[in-house]
Amino acid sequence: MRSLVPVLTVVAAIVGLWYLAAIWMNATWVYDQAAREGREVMLVDLVTETLHQERPVLPAPHQVAKGLYDGFFGQKVTSKRSLVYHGWVTLSATLLGFVMGSGLGILLAVGIVYNRAMDMSVMPWAIASQTIPILAIAPMIIVVLNSMGVQGIVPKAIISAYLSFFPVVVGMVKGLRAPDGMQLDLLRTYNASAVQTFAKLRLPSSMPYLFASLKVGVAASLVGTIVGELPTGAVAGLGSRLLSGSYYGQTVQIWAALFAAALLAASLVAIIGLAERVVLQRMGLVR
Repeated sequence: MRSLVPVLTVVAAIVGLWYLAAIWMNATWVYDQAAREGREVMLVDLVTETLHQERPVLPAPHQVAKGLYDGFFGQKVTSKRSLVYHGWVTLSATLLGFVMGSGLGILLAVGIVYNRAMDMSVMPWAIASQTIPILAIAPMIIVVLNSMGVQGIVPKAIISAYLSFFPVVVGMVKGLRAPDGMQLDLLRTYNASAVQTFAKLRLPSSMPYLFASLKVGVAASLVGTIVGELPTGAVAGLGSRLLSGSYYGQTVQIWAALFAAALLAASLVAIIGLAERVVLQRMGLVR
């Protein structure tokens, strides 16, 4: 219970600052309305009106909470207004892209560790690829794939994989190179083959690094999916909720979609964390 006190204190401080910011940023509209109506604005009226605007500049926490509740529980799951429906569309592309990106990252990492030519050539290109803004390359990928007749979930998954493969490459390379020289020399004295060295030493040593990079990769994968939904004018997905909210000035809808994406990312990271704990426990690396 004592460990929750600092966390709750920080949360309460953030919520309090959020309310103050909402009052300050939404006050202009209240004063403009009062000037048109020829009335003075009292402090109580200012607080009440700024925290209950239909289209606020900054929604108050309770408005975002209501938007989340209505999106998750106030609609049918199949409704186009349901955050569950849009979250599933985004999640499906995220998972596909994450699997593609992680698989590519692991294969590249193994090649980089075991092949010096790949180490000298592929790794710099992998680093350079991350300097290209995803907002610039996403429309290009979608246009090219659409011209080839590839539509639907695949273009978004490719953009998702583009962001997720790099953390996996870096983490897996670091993990595969984690064993020191004495451990490698010991296996050589046992006449272990390269495959046996990989399976018995390098791969187990890389697991903590791999799971750490997977946590980063899955969050990046979700970002890539949402970015991939923006230039297509998608009608489904959390990205489409952000777009429609921005088109019609529905700031509560925008913030609800953002928080839904954050909850989805946190859930995916938690699932990977649970898998990490199970795997490392079975390997005897944690208690």
